[in-house]
Amino acid sequence: MSLYQRRRPAGESPAADAVPESLLFRSVNGLHTAMPEMSAKRVLSRGQACGLLIGAVLICLCALIWPMGVVIGLIAVATAIYLLILLYNVVMFRATLRGAPMVSIPDEVASSVPDAMLPRYTVLIAAYQEAGVIAETLRAMAALDYPRDRLEIKLLLEEDDIATIAAAQAVRAGEEVNIVRVPASLPRTKPKALNYGLGLSTGELVTVYDAEDRPEPLQLRRAAVAFGRGDRRLACLQARLYFYNDQQNLLTRWFAAEYNAWFAESLPALVRLGAPIPLGGTSMHIRRDVLEEVGAWDPHNVTEDADLGVRLHRLGFTTEVLDSETLEEANSDLINWVRQRSRWYKGYLQTWLVHTRSPVRVWRDTGGAGVAGLAAMVGGTPLLALINPIFWLLTCLWALGGTYVQALFPAWLYYLAMLSLVGGLLPIYRTAVALRTGGHPELLGAVLLWPIYWIAMSAAALRAVGQLTFAPWFWEKTVHGLDAKREPFGD
Repeated sequence: MSLYQRRRPAGESPAADAVPESLLFRSVNGLHTAMPEMSAKRVLSRGQACGLLIGAVLICLCALIWPMGVVIGLIAVATAIYLLILLYNVVMFRATLRGAPMVSIPDEVASSVPDAMLPRYTVLIAAYQEAGVIAETLRAMAALDYPRDRLEIKLLLEEDDIATIAAAQAVRAGEEVNIVRVPASLPRTKPKALNYGLGLSTGELVTVYDAEDRPEPLQLRRAAVAFGRGDRRLACLQARLYFYNDQQNLLTRWFAAEYNAWFAESLPALVRLGAPIPLGGTSMHIRRDVLEEVGAWDPHNVTEDADLGVRLHRLGFTTEVLDSETLEEANSDLINWVRQRSRWYKGYLQTWLVHTRSPVRVWRDTGGAGVAGLAAMVGGTPLLALINPIFWLLTCLWALGGTYVQALFPAWLYYLAMLSLVGGLLPIYRTAVALRTGGHPELLGAVLLWPIYWIAMSAAALRAVGQLTFAPWFWEKTVHGLDAKREPFGD
């Protein structure tokens, strides 16, 4: 039973000592205790660590005996990775052209459901150092079209974040809003706060919003109707994300083009292919009973959303894309963007390592389609960003006439590498198609300059590897409030 059966006004928050220590312990250790093999509390399993060590030793020994052969072999492996991911992207593009599925609930259907028939809904908002935007957050929540007596909004704030707590208390929010002070503990991550808030909530359906989010007002109703129509296996609905400051600068235009392609094209294609869905960190709607059954969020994974999506798939549940939009703030500062993307890549690497600890079991859980999706979209995303600079450098040296570079590419490998180079332009074409069909042709010019964006991605990936090695659970804060202020949905 929740400690918050009595509704509290936004200005009132529970004392830290009013919460049982067992809740904090479960928030930190629940998944690791119940399913240790699916927890990122340990970066590498013993088998993975031994495999990496043995592989590194063998490569070094072979390099002493046959250095040129080892270099050519490593290039061949990297080229094979490129080609396999390219092939998967072709399959995804084909699925998109066939009409990838998306759950659509018309306005009149969403609005017509009697309030008494709607399930109780929990909204979790984990915020840290967001004093400047928290009032707008609560304003966006007030705009949600959902009966207040069936809605609870948990504003999860770190107990030492005095400025954000004070700013939230100053807002005259409805009684459905509770400020929850999350006790300080390690790891200091968003998923730990979400687990803590989940333990204090009562909703049958649960969703997560970030502090800068502006969800479409009917989103909760649409999700409730969609779940009512779905079967027992339908566990999660991921709404589409886009930005309200997409035209702020070139970086926001790149970011917006990427998001449009990801949520309007890639995720629906993964649904059609029967692959795991790496969830977004916000606007994912999930049945509470399923969320508890699969262990909730991993507090040690810094992309808890992607990990949860893979775990749902492995445990036999399905995820679909909901045709409802949440507007966010696109990162308009390059350094801030690199920090955010580094965290995402680090989390993808964590997720990949967790879900490849037992390859045979993963194959049994997900089948060939699931393994292919996990490899290409979760493992392949940061991996390509890591190895791209090496091949860009080799291509430049080759173009300048470096004969030693030509020696690294025998004829059979040269043509495969050239195919991967040309095929590497497919993401630009796919994104351009998504922008045309998604109603954002104004971003096409930015996509033509996307190779510059890829350089920033590679810098973020290199940084992610360093953090995974030395600070695997460090949650790097993304600064919000840098956008050009304007109202996405009007007054």
